[in-house]
Amino acid sequence: MARSEVNVDTTYMQNREISWMKFNERVLEEAMDETVPLYERLKFISIFTSNFDEFFMIRVGSLTDLCLMGNHTVDNKTGLSPKQQKEKILENTIPLYRLRDKIFNEVELSLREFGICNLKIKELNKNEKKYIANYFKNNLLPVLAPQVIGPKHPFPHLQNKGLYIICDFMDEEKEFGLVPVSSFLPEFILLPGNSTRYVLTEKIVLYYIAEIFSMYQVNTAAIISVTRNADISHGDEAFEVDDDYREKMKRVIKKRARLSPVRLEVQGQLSVNVLQFLLKKLDLNSSQLFFSESPLLMNYVYKIPIMIKSQVSYPYFEAGYPAKLNRNKSITRQCKKNDILLFYPYQKMEPFLQLLKESAVDPEVVSIQITIYRVSRNSRIIDYLCMAAENKKEVTVLIELKARFDEKNNIEWAEQLEESGCKVIYGFENFKVHAKICLITRKEREEIVYITQVGTGNYNEKTANLYSDLSLITSNQMIGKDAAKFFKNMSLSNLNGNYNSLLVAPFSFKCHIMDQIDYEIEKAKSGFNARIIIKLNSLTDIDIIQKLSLASQAGVKITLLIRGICCLLPGIEGKTERIVVKSIVGRFLEHARIYCFGEGEDMHLYIASADMMTRNTSRRVEVACPILDSDVKKEILHYLTIMMSDNVKGRLLQPDGTYTKEPGSCQELVESHQYFIEELKENVN
Repeated sequence: MARSEVNVDTTYMQNREISWMKFNERVLEEAMDETVPLYERLKFISIFTSNFDEFFMIRVGSLTDLCLMGNHTVDNKTGLSPKQQKEKILENTIPLYRLRDKIFNEVELSLREFGICNLKIKELNKNEKKYIANYFKNNLLPVLAPQVIGPKHPFPHLQNKGLYIICDFMDEEKEFGLVPVSSFLPEFILLPGNSTRYVLTEKIVLYYIAEIFSMYQVNTAAIISVTRNADISHGDEAFEVDDDYREKMKRVIKKRARLSPVRLEVQGQLSVNVLQFLLKKLDLNSSQLFFSESPLLMNYVYKIPIMIKSQVSYPYFEAGYPAKLNRNKSITRQCKKNDILLFYPYQKMEPFLQLLKESAVDPEVVSIQITIYRVSRNSRIIDYLCMAAENKKEVTVLIELKARFDEKNNIEWAEQLEESGCKVIYGFENFKVHAKICLITRKEREEIVYITQVGTGNYNEKTANLYSDLSLITSNQMIGKDAAKFFKNMSLSNLNGNYNSLLVAPFSFKCHIMDQIDYEIEKAKSGFNARIIIKLNSLTDIDIIQKLSLASQAGVKITLLIRGICCLLPGIEGKTERIVVKSIVGRFLEHARIYCFGEGEDMHLYIASADMMTRNTSRRVEVACPILDSDVKKEILHYLTIMMSDNVKGRLLQPDGTYTKEPGSCQELVESHQYFIEELKENVN
């Protein structure tokens, strides 16, 4: 809705895209932090780069579509049109590229002191040059597919984020050479020897470009990459009611590879002639052209063989088994006595995996129902679900085929699950199922008994070692009955279900959160202590933002732990002066969503799959679960307290939208991730 159509006070709000860019700048700050080990700093540069790739594919892609359609809908928090937002993004990208290049060069130079060298060919010694020359001749040249493009040769389709070497020729003003650097090739070539000396494959192809086009005299050459709009509207596909949804998603994936360009990146120097040619063919303007000294793809960073990890990486840390649990006893029996809270990545996912494995063979288990959004490639969860189905359990898997960039994986998992006898359902055409919930139904002495697991993160064993998430396993029957109702409603395509304890988006989640904030407002107005603590990845929902402002004005003390986008500006007089916003970016990705209203006996505490973004509250199926066990409540409050105290990695959002470190003081330094590592080392089996 256009800003002019509603009366919204936006003096304490900021644009989500600019807020996201500030978040990614905080990721880059970790690469600048000299207390972070060098190889980890290189990883942060890689994360920054891949974040930007996705940002351009999705957010800039979406704004580009709106501009092309002549859509004048403005941002409801700043009044900026799609065109203005896109211009601000492109303008703010240039200094971030420059900063990344500076940091990349500094980190690479420092890594050389430890024998980790990303080299140019001119830096190689005689034997290494010979090795690379032979490798190029025998392994690269035979599989390269160079082509000449120009008036007589059609311009090829450049794959989204593919790497290409392009060159122009001295005597050919309208012809150019192009060499795709196939994704099937290794990302770098490791040189012989005991140290980690390597050359990126695209640099090798670039070096030999004159030999590849030996019939011409090469003028300038560089590495390029095109970023394409990947924000596919699923409704754009022709889709009949009786069409196979899985087949439709396969068509959508193919379509993504051919969508319109939104960015051209160049590593190296090119003549004006070739740059103008590329921009014209890609239908881009000069503001969408970015030069980079850093590699245009940086996933290779995770494959570098590091010989001396102890000197350049974080100290080794392995998640432990929770001390409150006995790994040699049934998880089923243990969770029936007390609720279990798992805190990833400090604690293993093992107890939940153990619960699934037990349930797959337990004769008292009748059924297992679960939602799947993202899972790891070698997923034990999928294995155990298949095992349960093969053991004649009724297994229902609600799998989201629209999980962006995981569509292909989820299609394959769906096919495997069906082959094993699982019932697979795909959710809804216009609503993504993002909830993280699993229900195990047991029949004990003719009585139905439920065990429910609800989490803040995906059922992904790999990211459970990297993301900070919470996972609750409970035998609370009220929660179990709600979970059973949830899965029944999902099977019947009923989004508007009624629940006693669970909060379920898109219909009952947001309104209950608003009610909880209202309750704290009434307490404050009545002279009682009122408190709200919310931990999220992002806050963009304007209704929630406005309600939090009203709570601040009423006297409610509010702390928001928001890692990424925050469209609310704290500290604005008369609007948000009682709100503190802190972001923590560090070793692990802060991913847990926690909602805490009130204090003491009057406290209402939830963990959830949902951020406070309009897409989560209005266009996704999400689940928030109340924490009813007093011991689990204490655990979560302890985690929140330590995170709120983080004065090392924590950054405070200022009224002008910038982030600063905590003001200096004599207080003890607290780095929450390291604190939890040390604490949980003492409390694991």
